[in-house]
Amino acid sequence: MTTEDPRSSNPCGADFRGADFRSADFRGADFRSADFRSAAHATAELVADYLAELPARPVWQPMDDTARQALLDAPLPARGRPLAELPAAIARDVLPYPMGNGNPRFFGWVNSAPAPAGVLATLAAAAMNPSSAGGDHADVHLERAVVRWIAELVGFPHPAGGGLLTSGTSMATIVCLAAARNRAARRAGHDVREDGLTGLPPLVGYVTGETHSCVRKAAELLGLGSRHLRTVATGPDGRLDPAELRAAVGRDRAAGLLPFLVVASAGTVGTGAVDAFEPLADLCREQGLWLHVDGAYGAFGRLDPAIAHRYAGLERADSLALDPHKWLGVPVDCGCALVRDTEELRGTFSLVPSYLRDEAAGELGWFSEYGTEQTRPFRALKVWATIAHRGRAGLVEDIARCTALARRLGELVQADEELELLAEVQTSIVAFRHRAAGRDEAARDALNRELPVAVQRRGRVFVTGALLGAHEMLRACLLNPATTEDDLRLLLAEVKAAARELQP
Repeated sequence: MTTEDPRSSNPCGADFRGADFRSADFRGADFRSADFRSAAHATAELVADYLAELPARPVWQPMDDTARQALLDAPLPARGRPLAELPAAIARDVLPYPMGNGNPRFFGWVNSAPAPAGVLATLAAAAMNPSSAGGDHADVHLERAVVRWIAELVGFPHPAGGGLLTSGTSMATIVCLAAARNRAARRAGHDVREDGLTGLPPLVGYVTGETHSCVRKAAELLGLGSRHLRTVATGPDGRLDPAELRAAVGRDRAAGLLPFLVVASAGTVGTGAVDAFEPLADLCREQGLWLHVDGAYGAFGRLDPAIAHRYAGLERADSLALDPHKWLGVPVDCGCALVRDTEELRGTFSLVPSYLRDEAAGELGWFSEYGTEQTRPFRALKVWATIAHRGRAGLVEDIARCTALARRLGELVQADEELELLAEVQTSIVAFRHRAAGRDEAARDALNRELPVAVQRRGRVFVTGALLGAHEMLRACLLNPATTEDDLRLLLAEVKAAARELQP
């Protein structure tokens, strides 16, 4: 007589003899399908109502002091609450106080409204909750597909393994610049992974005054030092000047330094300017420099036939960082690093300890070999859902509408005697200011510095400010295809009304 192995009917091979599971299933003692289903339905209704009601609400208003303090002082719960109570608490304490970026009259920073398909996919991704570092499961293969899709959308070459999703362009920039640093050190006969930067001449990178601050942070974190980032002059169109760049590289070589990096922009945050990539790519190839493009917000502008010509030569860059969570509307967080040479990326980051060996991983290995993250969230599903829902044609339509609205806003500013357009509208950012007639330059700057907050507090539109050169400006960023020309007119009316309040 044979004795049956108690594990024979258990696909996991675990021995649960002696355990009593009558009061819980294998998903955890706090999981009840009916409870979860009811709370999930309530949450779905809550979110649907929230999204539908956004256009009729104030874009943003300061939080009530009591509500703010209630969040800040919330005590650690001693006992748990039923799932059924959580949607009501979210509805009461969180959703009434948004940042405002879901509203079509939000023109601030570079924050998009969430794509509905991405919102739905976020729930499913959280339910699976994998680590997308590697292995043979759906999220890994889906990420390879959506990274290829992103590269196809912006016309960037995509060798197998030549990119990965990140938390945002700030992290993607660190990934790309680390690869650039590794290549420069190797060409100088130095192993930066083994020896660090000791013994190398200072590595020098070249940026403009409008380059995003994430580049400086990356330079500092990678040990390059911000004083070795050279600010190169731009022309009147806001583009990096190749002649000035060549001169700066020559001076640094003569001084015994090691130029290695040029950072160009596919849409600056301040004015939306797009650099001329062809001459920069020519110069970088000639000088042996890594050309990195910051396309965080603007690279997807290449989809719009009306402005696609501005991006000629983008495909010649060595790396490109961009954010699906900006113009595509993928819910935060989701950035993407794309590189021309897969081995430069893998050679910079690959480190596989014995406990993570995967003999079935294939030639590409794991995503964790291409960046800094080991445990990686399932970002790919919300990217897939967003792109799958709109398709290429829908994305082109959305982006083209935003750029057309931006050009229209530029026209409205130029036609208004109280306002001044400060830069050509190249993508979907409009840089302008109030003229403050009769005031000197200092008073004009003071007014335009105060205007964004004054407009925000009025609650009808949201706009932010920045410096252009040494002067204060307002900058309106259009990312929401639901925005209308009436919204643009309201923006300008609110700016002028707030100016009248500030300078009666």
